[in-house]
This record gives sequence, C-alpha cells and structure tokens, in this order.
Amino acid sequence: MNLVPEVLAVEPKMRDWRHHLHAHPETAFEERATAEYVAERLAALGLEVHTGLAKTGVVGVLRNGSGGRSIGLRADLDALHIDEASGVPYASRHKGRMHACGHDGHTAMLLGAAQALAQRRAFDGTLHFVFQPAEENEGGGRVMVEEGLFDRFPMEAVYGLHNWPRKPLGTFATRVGPLMGAYDIFEIVGTGKGGHAAMPYVTRDPMPFAAHLINALQTIVARNLHPQDAGVVSVTQVHAGDTWNVIPEQVVVRGTVRTFDRAVQDLIEQRMREIVAGVAATFGMQASVRYERRYPATVNTADETGHAVQAARAVVGDEHVDTDPVPEMGSEDFAFMLQAKRGCYVWMGTGTGADTINVHNPRYDFNDAALAIGASYWVTLAEQRLPAALSRRAA
Repeated sequence: MNLVPEVLAVEPKMRDWRHHLHAHPETAFEERATAEYVAERLAALGLEVHTGLAKTGVVGVLRNGSGGRSIGLRADLDALHIDEASGVPYASRHKGRMHACGHDGHTAMLLGAAQALAQRRAFDGTLHFVFQPAEENEGGGRVMVEEGLFDRFPMEAVYGLHNWPRKPLGTFATRVGPLMGAYDIFEIVGTGKGGHAAMPYVTRDPMPFAAHLINALQTIVARNLHPQDAGVVSVTQVHAGDTWNVIPEQVVVRGTVRTFDRAVQDLIEQRMREIVAGVAATFGMQASVRYERRYPATVNTADETGHAVQAARAVVGDEHVDTDPVPEMGSEDFAFMLQAKRGCYVWMGTGTGADTINVHNPRYDFNDAALAIGASYWVTLAEQRLPAALSRRAA
C-alpha cells in the first residue's frame, strides 16, 4: 500500500476530528456546528473558505501554480435520525442522532487530504473541497447545484467517495455507468366506506384493496421489465384503522421504487398508476397516487472513472481495485452533481470480516484504519489530475 507521508503524519488529527464529529452529529440542513468546525480547519490551512451554500455547505478552495484547470472533491456532513448503540467512548451526545453512515469519516478524510495537499503543493491548478449537507433523504447535493455550486466554483469534474463495510479494508470499487440506483417514493391513498366490522356488506372495505394492491404492485417488475433490466418496488408502510371492530374508511400504502434507467423508472410509475386505478375500480373505491422522484441514479462518466481507478490503484495496488462491481440499489445524492458535471463516485472498502456491521445500523462505527487510505486516495487523485511540472515540485 502506497500511503502519502503527509497523510500519515496527519492521521492522528483525522482520528480526533472524526471522533469529535461522531460525538456531535447533526442531521440534514442543521449541520451548523459541523460546518463551523470544518470551516475553521480549512481556514487554518490557508484555504479560501465559502459557507452558506445549501444553508450549511462549506467549500474550501486551494490554488497552486499557474494552471487554469480545476476539479472538485466532495464529502458529506450529515448524520441520521438513529439512537446510537455502538458503545464507543465518543458515541453521540445528541439523542436520536448518529453518524451511522460514516459521513464523519468522509469529512475527516477530506480535511486530512486538504492539509496534505496544502503542505505538498505538488499540483498545478485549483482544488475545490466540497463539504455537502443533507445527503440523507433531503437532497443537499441537488440544492448545492441549484444554488450555483458549479457556477461559483468552476471545475472540469467532481469526485465522490463512500465507505463500504461490505468490501474489505484496503480495497476500492467503481464502474463506468450506473453504480447506485434512483430513489423514488410513493404514497397510495385508498378511500372506501367505513362501518361495523360485523357488517362488511354495507361498507367499501379498503383492506382487501390494500391486500390485492400490494400483490399486484409486485407484478410490475416480474411481468413488465425485461429480465436484464433492474427495478425494485417495495411496500414499506400500510396504515389503516384504529380498533378491532371498525372497518376503516381509508388505507394508506407507502413504499419506494429503485431503478438504474430512466425508461424503467417511467414504466414503473406508469404501471403503478394503472394498477392502482384498476384495483380501486374492482373494489368500488377512490384512490390517489403521489409519486415523487427523490434521487436519480448515480452514473459515472468513463474518463473520470478511469482517473479514479488510476488513483485507487496507485494507493492500494491493481489487484485491490474492482472495476466491475455489481451495482447497488441504494441511492446517493451525489447523483445530482453527476447530472450537472462529469465525475466518478467510488466505494472504499472498510470491512474487517463477515461480521463487520454495515451502515445505517445503530451499532455501526466508521473504521479509523481507513482514514489514511481515503485521504491518500484524494491526494493521489488531485495530484494525478492536476500534475505539477517537475521544476515546480523540486522548488
């Protein structure tokens, strides 16, 4: 493994930064103390610091040499609404909030990379360190783009990274094209006629509607998509009724849809609306569908994926970089940045065996052994993409 010396020197700091952030988690668009913490450290390194983009976003700018090229490196700031059960000494001090996805580690790694790059000065151009709020559910990446991220900070490409406990520590994985799925949500409201549970014949019972609907929704993927197309329809909530002997007036069915391709996404939404209308007519009920497209698929561009793979190989070796991983249906709002700008998103392995706890678990904790690997990847990628002349490096 080829870890950057300046990164190794700052590794204890990265660990301290990460533990502080872990103990003080903040959720979407509320990352005020987190943003201040990041901005202070970037300013201490001599970077130009910009705050307030997407409410709590931070962008640090580092320039070197006379080159006009620039790239962006992105980390996410926010935590999740989870009660922590990790038992670590630096566990969350904010009840109901926890860094259960490793964004504390992502932030610490990018801060460490910024410090190493500011010390080394072995690049020619401009680096934008993008610390994004509200990755979890609320689309902070979309808001940053809408508020002019790429207009205010011009860059030819943007790169992202996520820790991946299901892959071994010291490995990377990415691919050209879709790496993670689009994330849509739906809410179906069926309205019938309530009444006494002993006299269903004088009601329009919404419960059979819900039962038939849930089964019918599963046919969208099974009977409408080509076997090589990917889609997942999951019903995750059913709400109706308050007591045993009353047939409710209404039932609410909610869930998610995951896809990689826009045409598949369109087909699923269309068939869902048709099925809801048909099942409602069958049971003599009224029904409505709210279908909301939250995050698009995370789609990597070819050249930038090659750049990311080259940097990862330089750090961990060719045999530890997977260039054809199976895409996952989990979603990532870095996708909004990739819709607006060329770039690549990679998975960085942090697993230590089959029992490694995965993200979004109350017992999860980011693997500190990955900090120097991730920061070295960022430094290597930046210096490879914005190479400095040998004479400048020697100076």
